[in-house]
Formats: sequence, C-alpha cells, structure tokens
Amino acid sequence: MPEDFVIARNPDGDSTLPYLLRIPLGPGGIILKARDTWPRTAKIYCHRVDAWPEDAEVVERVPVRSCVRRGAAIDLVLDRGRENRSQLVFARVRGGRPAIFWQTARTAKQARPAVDLPTARAFGQAGLEIVVDSHERYAYGFPDQQVTTVRGRLAAGDYGIVRGGTVLAAVERKSLADLVSSLTTGKLKYQLTELASLPRAAVVVEDRYSAVFRLEHVRPALVADMLGECQVRWPMVPIVFCETRKLAQEWTYRFLAAASVGAEEERAGSEAVARLAAGAPLAPAPPTAAQVRVWARQQGLPVSAKGRVPQEVVAAYLADRDG
Repeated sequence: MPEDFVIARNPDGDSTLPYLLRIPLGPGGIILKARDTWPRTAKIYCHRVDAWPEDAEVVERVPVRSCVRRGAAIDLVLDRGRENRSQLVFARVRGGRPAIFWQTARTAKQARPAVDLPTARAFGQAGLEIVVDSHERYAYGFPDQQVTTVRGRLAAGDYGIVRGGTVLAAVERKSLADLVSSLTTGKLKYQLTELASLPRAAVVVEDRYSAVFRLEHVRPALVADMLGECQVRWPMVPIVFCETRKLAQEWTYRFLAAASVGAEEERAGSEAVARLAAGAPLAPAPPTAAQVRVWARQQGLPVSAKGRVPQEVVAAYLADRDG
C-alpha cells in the first residue's frame, strides 16, 4: 500500500507557495510546494522542493488508495469520500519553462502536458515510421497518411512502432476468417500473450462485429464466447472491429501514432519525476483513540470507553509500538 498523502505548512515565510505536498511515489516520495491544499476551483501551481523540512507543521494526512505515474502526469486517489481524485501534470508554460500543476477533473481543461500534444492528423506526426512485419502479406500501405513503412521482423503483431530496437506498440491485423480460425485453433491466445508483453498493443479486425453472428461453418455463439474470454484474460489488448479494410488501416495508423506520442510522454514524465527531490521516511501516523483503547484493554490497563485517553496510556502504547 502507498504511504499517506501529507500536506504541511511551508516554514519559508517568504515563499508565495504556503503549503508543502508529499506525494507517495517512489522510494522516498515526491516533495512539492503549492498555493493551496486542494484544486477546488482552479488548477494549482506547484514547484519543486529540495527536501522535506523537519519542522514542517502537518496540516492534513490522508491515506492513499492509489498513486501512479502515467506519462507526464501522476494520478492520485485518496482514501476518503470527497476531494479524493486529482492529478499532477508536468507541463510547459510560455518560453518552454517546465511547470507542475495540480488539478482535478473539473479543472483539467487548462492543463498542458510536458510534450506538445499535436492536433493535426495523427497527432501532427509527419513522417511517422511504421514497421511492417516481414511475414505480413497484403500489407497496409497507408497511402492517405504521412507514413513511412519499412519491412522488419516483429516479435508480435503485424505493424509496430520501434525505437532503438524496442517495440513500443504493435497491431495484429485480422480478417474475419483469420480471426475465427485463430480463435478455434487456439492460435490467437498465444498471439495475445505475446502482444500483452508489449507496452501497447491491439488486434484490429477488418469486419463488423455483427458479421460474427452470420457465420455458417462455426457456431456464432462459440466465437462470441471466445472473444469475450480473450478480452477478460488479456484486457490490455483490445480487439477492435473496424468494418472494412480501409477503416482498419486508418485505425491502425491512429493507434500507432497515439502510441508514439504516449511513449514520448512516458519518457518526458520519467525524466520530470526523476528530477524531483525524494523525501525522508515518514514518521508513523499518530494513533487514534480507538487504537489505543484496544491496545490498553489487551494489556489489562484501565481505560474509559469515551472521552480522552490518558497521556500515560498513549505514551505506553507508543513505546510498545515503536519499541
């Protein structure tokens, strides 16, 4: 389980960012200073901090359900009913200066990621290079897109994005007949296993899903069940029906272009997080009265069911816990 998310007052009285944030990501956590304790009405500007001050006054300490970095952002989910989902985005402001913004779904529209997100065709990537597996027959040519295709050996899939000898994403192309054959023979399961080992992968089918229920030489329900089973066992490898070969080619192009951008965001996010200072280990959270009462009863110490717990009992509990 992740450590707690901690908010403290910034002891630096001259700073325009009066709060400190400790995000439980990585071995020592990430330390930032911020303008406020939560992005309620607008995104909050944050800045790096070299270290967590020993004299920082803790304002709030909340258990964390999830803290995961995805590309140029950190998704933070707190274990409480309200104000529990937020995101820290590594962005660039005017002039190319790096910045960090803390936002929620309500304030996310204004955030800009750490790389220039393209808006033109296929994320603005002119000259995208797609590797076509050397065994692929009747390969897509992508004549309507700004794509360079090269033949090569792919460990999985028929079309892929390769950087530095590493396959970043791949798409397995299937006609409906090929899909049915690979399902009934079990071949597709091996292909999905190989695709699932890649950072991003998908299977594209050159037909409609409704065509499955018009099959004559195999029970349609059997094929539908097998497709459902495959998606449950390999949820990270979607099987996408694209109606026609042309639409399947277009979808493949868009998917691989998005994967190329995603890989760049992942690289930029890794570098941005690596530049942030790690904090020292957190001290244990103060015990609750309920925890102390349970311990005291187990030790045979007299303690009331309500009201304040005597300080000597709390001190004994802490000595036993930390000793």
